[in-house]
Amino acid sequence: FQDNEASDGLYSLLSLAQKRESEDFIFRRPLRCLDMLATDGLFTFVASKPQLACAAFIIAEPSEVISLELSDVSIDCSAGDFIKIFDGWVLKGEKFPSNQDHPLPLYERYTDYCSSTAPGATSRSSQNVAMIFFRIHSPASGFTLAVKKLYNPFPCNIMSQSPEGSFTMVMPHQRKNCSFSIIYPVEIRLTELSLGHIERLAWSGCSGSGDYVELLGGNGVDTSKMFPVADLCFSLSGLAQMKIGCDNSVVRLVSSGNYINRVSFQYRLLEHNELPKARENSLENFCTVE
Repeated sequence: FQDNEASDGLYSLLSLAQKRESEDFIFRRPLRCLDMLATDGLFTFVASKPQLACAAFIIAEPSEVISLELSDVSIDCSAGDFIKIFDGWVLKGEKFPSNQDHPLPLYERYTDYCSSTAPGATSRSSQNVAMIFFRIHSPASGFTLAVKKLYNPFPCNIMSQSPEGSFTMVMPHQRKNCSFSIIYPVEIRLTELSLGHIERLAWSGCSGSGDYVELLGGNGVDTSKMFPVADLCFSLSGLAQMKIGCDNSVVRLVSSGNYINRVSFQYRLLEHNELPKARENSLENFCTVE
């Protein structure tokens, strides 16, 4: 079910959700079969007809994680109904964060209501995005989803809500990889890069250092399947910039755990006349950079 096509309208839903939530300040409202949630609240789904492929995408600010709790659940698991919470997003079969970047194995990222012995199901995301899949056959069946956003002092693996802004990723002595994903073609300006290994010997390529920053481009959300645009493994105090003409642009900080690493950057949406023109139907040509 993680390949379900309900995710196809995600990009338009994101902007609509932000506009709707900011205008109405709704604390409680109905949940749609395909939905985007960008605020705390209680969201209730009641089936008016069989709904066999539904998904709700939840997004918070970069410095937040998401707590989800199910209540008032009236579904028939034995008839094929289900509700599953996922720690991250699944879009067209690709996962964010990728399996290699997420701290948990894939099976631990799913919370299955029908497999739970507790009357409800709760989940807390590892990053600022989460989602819920559900299938309900009988009219009048449904559930309520409580969404609460919590502060995260060291954000890692972030999906940006906006095509422009700035951010700083800090990794203090932890062996992990952190990605900041922008689901738009953007110009990225690195304003600061501080890596702890600078006084050590040089390596052949940044990946040998164990501590570096990658810029990635691609048309999906799985960073392991994206096109490497550039990597940097030296300190930077000036301004470096690059245009990435892809549906998804990523700044990825790789850390060995031996140092405190830090990268600061700004990003903005590319104008229409800045977008590259694909000469062939290939990712490398489409994701032209400058």
